[in-house]
Amino acid sequence: MNRLSLTLSRAIARVTESPLGRYQSAVIRIGFAGTWLLFLLREFPHRQELYGPDGPWSWDLAQQLTSDNHAFTALMWSGGQVWFEVFYLLAILSSAALMLGWRTRTASLLFMVGVLSLQNRSVFVGDGGDNVLHLMSIYLVFTRCGGAWSLDARRAARREAARERGERVRGDRVGPTLWAVLGLVLGGVTLADRFDGGLVPVLLWTAWAGLGLWGAVQRLERAREPRILLDVIANVLHNGALCVIMAEACLIYATAGWYKIQGSRWQDGTAVYYPLHLDYFSPWPGLADLMSSSGTIMMIVTYGTVMVQVAFPFTLFNRRVKNVLLVLMMTEHAVIAVVLGLPFFSLAMITADAVFLPTSFLLLLGGLVARARGRLAGRGDGDGDGDGGRRGDRGHEGGPGREGGPYRDGEQDEDGDGDGTLPAPRAPEEGKRGHVGFTA
Repeated sequence: MNRLSLTLSRAIARVTESPLGRYQSAVIRIGFAGTWLLFLLREFPHRQELYGPDGPWSWDLAQQLTSDNHAFTALMWSGGQVWFEVFYLLAILSSAALMLGWRTRTASLLFMVGVLSLQNRSVFVGDGGDNVLHLMSIYLVFTRCGGAWSLDARRAARREAARERGERVRGDRVGPTLWAVLGLVLGGVTLADRFDGGLVPVLLWTAWAGLGLWGAVQRLERAREPRILLDVIANVLHNGALCVIMAEACLIYATAGWYKIQGSRWQDGTAVYYPLHLDYFSPWPGLADLMSSSGTIMMIVTYGTVMVQVAFPFTLFNRRVKNVLLVLMMTEHAVIAVVLGLPFFSLAMITADAVFLPTSFLLLLGGLVARARGRLAGRGDGDGDGDGGRRGDRGHEGGPGREGGPYRDGEQDEDGDGDGTLPAPRAPEEGKRGHVGFTA
């Protein structure tokens, strides 16, 4: 009984004291935001046909559909061309801001609004990758994905360095301004009765109120306990959302694999052959003919795809086997991107796979990218703006200096996105270390 209590206590403490998967959440933030940004830029010349008010799926038809299924889309607030152009531009900017990690909490909300609005506006032009992006844009709102490889993390590291040098750190003005503007927009839309019920307006108002409460508590010098409580709540939401993302990825592969087993073409090993010869999925006919010229290769790829998808959820219990299957699945999606001409679907699935990548590999990758950036900028390897897994990246997941972010007690983390707080420095006579989190 004591062993069970100790195990439970450790589990609760680990879930509440810090956000887990700091670098994994940063990777999926960059991946999904980058995928959506590239899609919007790629389809910019065709935006009118896809989502415009005068496109094949007209504004009136979309209005009838959304009135029945109550799907959220801000493009239904007005049928004018100006509103569509402005909103499309805002969707591009919010995607870029989230990918770069600028004001991550606010950017994640705007990113979700952009994804849901455009996809729900024209539901018949998407594919499986759009469905994944649709779900992940909602999950990202609950994560603390700006704690690494982001402008927020770099800005926080610079503020911390300035404080250590004894310099005066100016208070944040951009974060409260964004919060006030967001509140005015939400209030105006609500008063104009543009929200058609659903959970998205509730989520937006709850997130806005939470950001305001976080900012207010951060500015109170004596509000140590409320700060710790809010930090614990944010950690629990982050860790829960990360678990949901991993479960979603496993569910996608498991259902895809088991449905394939029931198909006769997958059973006889010829299923991969047919999409290679469809005009819609043949950007490189010569390459498709070369791959499909061997029946043995087609059979291996067909059966291998089914086995990998069915087996992947079970390999999570074995780290080495999981990493091997991750390489196979990412390679498969890279081939799909080239051979079948589905780059955005493949990018979305590779990003979903990245949540299972080991932290050591991500730190190595971040270090390589940081060194390459330093060489390009002419600064060499000595650039340490808080990126690349060097500053505050010591240890494995759950280690010190890793998940909490560089903010001290009483300091607001810029836009109040809750990327982490650390207790204030202890006085010399204080003998116990501060603790954030709950224990059973």
